[in-house]
Amino acid sequence: MKHVECPEVYDGKGNSLFLGGGISGCRDWQTELVALLKDTNLVLINPRRKEFNAEDKNLEEEQIKWEFEHLNKSKAILFWFPPETVCPITLYELGKISKTDKPIFIGIDKNYSRKNDVMIQTKLIRPDVNIVWSLNELAEQIKLREDLKNEKLL
Repeated sequence: MKHVECPEVYDGKGNSLFLGGGISGCRDWQTELVALLKDTNLVLINPRRKEFNAEDKNLEEEQIKWEFEHLNKSKAILFWFPPETVCPITLYELGKISKTDKPIFIGIDKNYSRKNDVMIQTKLIRPDVNIVWSLNELAEQIKLREDLKNEKLL
């Protein structure tokens, strides 16, 4: 497993998985997920920075551009909806990516306020996606994916 953390740039090589989901106002679930996937061959692309000043408008634009570019570069996208925030940007990104043929994985904390919206919209546009309810289940789903286990590019 390789871990690419913003603002580091991913070179586009290997089986890559973008860790989409809450960053502001929620616990650092990305670190937990990286640990759960440490024995995989994946390149995990993590948009959460060690330090981020939300008041810095230049940094905010840099962050948005980085996420945009790396969502496009990634072979697959994971979305995690934590209970602490509605995750408006993650919802936007899920809507955008759902219209593509990229593999997506969705996990929702049982206490996430808009879980029914995510479930219904996903069922309508990507009925092939099996939503799970914990980071452990999400990690297991990713590990079981044949094209990821066999080190083939998605």
